[in-house]
Amino acid sequence: MEDSRIIDLYWERSESAIAATSNKYGRYCYSISHNILHSDEDVEECVNDTYLRAWNAIPPHRPNRLAVYLGKITRNLSLNRYKRFTAEKRGFGEMPLVLSELNDSIPTSLNSEQETDAKLLVEALNRFLEELPQNKRIIFVQRYWYLMPIRELTGLHGNSESQIKSLLFRVRKELKTYLEKEGITI
Repeated sequence: MEDSRIIDLYWERSESAIAATSNKYGRYCYSISHNILHSDEDVEECVNDTYLRAWNAIPPHRPNRLAVYLGKITRNLSLNRYKRFTAEKRGFGEMPLVLSELNDSIPTSLNSEQETDAKLLVEALNRFLEELPQNKRIIFVQRYWYLMPIRELTGLHGNSESQIKSLLFRVRKELKTYLEKEGITI
């Protein structure tokens, strides 16, 4: 079913919107949440909560890209659930590892002046990603937005683990340099 039709079902307040969303995007949302939580029970709850959030938000909101919209909801719900649990209990170390990789490239905390410029950071990051070659951008986003483990990236892209790690290292260095040129201090 086309996304526009699924969104129309939400606007009509038809319960079949949830079933259509689950059929088309259930595995996608599950995969995002599983990369963060690694617990089938927690993942199932986050995916179901994603459908509920979508139900409550559409209408009045009409997303341009349903997959991105659902992915963002799922990711945020999963990250919030992750924060409630310790990494030792539920995270299996992937979340701290991914965040530590980005420590040298993106500021981890903002002072009050930088906080007001957080929007500028997001805009700069988006510009940087737009300028990356498609393959690098996809791998970077899969690692740092979807929190995919390195071994999963190797399977998806046909590269060795060392090639993926090297590519990510170089992109992080490029990002750091780019942000510094934009006047964003690390």
